[in-house]
Amino acid sequence: MLEALLVLTLLAVIFGLLLGFAAVRFKVEGDPVVDQINALLPQTQCGQCTYPGCRPYAEAIANGEAEINQCPPGGETVIVALADLLGRDAIPLNAENGEAKLEKTVVIIDEQICIGCTLCIQACPVDAILGAAKQMHTVIKDECTGCNLCIPPCPVDCIYIIPLETGLKEWKWPSPDATRTKEDQAS
Repeated sequence: MLEALLVLTLLAVIFGLLLGFAAVRFKVEGDPVVDQINALLPQTQCGQCTYPGCRPYAEAIANGEAEINQCPPGGETVIVALADLLGRDAIPLNAENGEAKLEKTVVIIDEQICIGCTLCIQACPVDAILGAAKQMHTVIKDECTGCNLCIPPCPVDCIYIIPLETGLKEWKWPSPDATRTKEDQAS
């Protein structure tokens, strides 16, 4: 009888250790599909998709609560990538959420006109605007995502949109024009 209790206790300890090891080793932090969707989104955290950021939008897509065409900063590139990932058909960008931009932009603040009201700081979802109350503000260009959410609350219209300068880090080889025929290319 004592031998049976010892054997059962030993088996319980071994299985407990195996289950504990498996729980630590094979732990899944979150839904991997949500992580894959989130990785495809532009991470502007602009809220134009009607969600407070890219991660909540990715969760809504994974749960079937949102369509894949609600991200204006990502545009058609993100829609096609999401369609490929999820096995869906690519659909045009939802016009209610905004327009896709052809080039990346950032904002600048005319520091001579800025009155230091801090409304733009409160509106910026990524904290790219630096300043204090009744002091001039400035935009940290490396942090600005170009969502332009800081422009409407500005009472003196001192915030301007400028195209992001393309440097060596951002430059990409242009893709070939698919509409050209072989005859056009030969000439």
